[in-house]
Amino acid sequence: MQQPGKTGVWVSTNTLSQKALAKLAQSVERLGYDVLWYPESLAYESLALGGFLLGETSKLCVASGIANIYARDPITARAGHDTLNQLYDDRFIFGLGVSHVPLVEGQRGHEYSKPVATMRKYLEGMAAANIDLQVPSQNVVLAALGPNMLALSRDMTQGAHPYCVTPEHTKIAADILGPEKWLCVEQKVCMTTDEDTWRAVAAKQLARYMRLDNYRNNWLRLGFSEDEFTGEASDRFLDAMCAWGTADDIRARIKAHEDAGATHVCLQAFDPEGGPDPDWKALEALAPA
Repeated sequence: MQQPGKTGVWVSTNTLSQKALAKLAQSVERLGYDVLWYPESLAYESLALGGFLLGETSKLCVASGIANIYARDPITARAGHDTLNQLYDDRFIFGLGVSHVPLVEGQRGHEYSKPVATMRKYLEGMAAANIDLQVPSQNVVLAALGPNMLALSRDMTQGAHPYCVTPEHTKIAADILGPEKWLCVEQKVCMTTDEDTWRAVAAKQLARYMRLDNYRNNWLRLGFSEDEFTGEASDRFLDAMCAWGTADDIRARIKAHEDAGATHVCLQAFDPEGGPDPDWKALEALAPA
């Protein structure tokens, strides 16, 4: 696969029905976005869902954002990557991550080991996998926030998929990755000019991430104080995490990521009314020309 295009959509697919998933993928493709990103938590299995979404589209790239490495061994991961890219015209991007302690130890019963060392060993296992089916491309990116995981992304994969970050982080990541790697940045958006509405939606959506150490540690590196993302998030923190306002306001944030070195920005568009589905009005307004 060549470097993915500049724009994508990131959607939480955990509660969507089969019909809704198909409509989602087809709508994202129709709007001209380059990649549809989806998570893996405790709902749909990542590779199975990727195959379904690919089967419902013809040109759209589909990306796991992020598949949990504790959910499958390296050989299975390599086979899954190769299977989807062989069957669906090299359209699958395999985003991998070490996840978080509550999901790994509390839910899956594994020991959460040192993130960078664990990921390095996992990637080595994928590279060494002796399987019959192989494809020439390795469309792998890592969930990378800190400098060591970003360096590993540069050295062993096609690039990184940072989540819950700012343009300032994008600049740091781009400097570490270098110009040849993919830097696929997620950006939360809420297209409303009502400040109270934006603040309520952003606070609700970010609450789950504010409890997770991997994100908290990265926000501290970026200069936020712990009290800004503990309890009720500060306006400064919410504004940094979630772009809001008019379509032009949001485009300015996208451009800030691009100017900082992002090669791809995927939008997670929250419904200003608080509903679970993405805001299609925003996605239509921000779609590629």
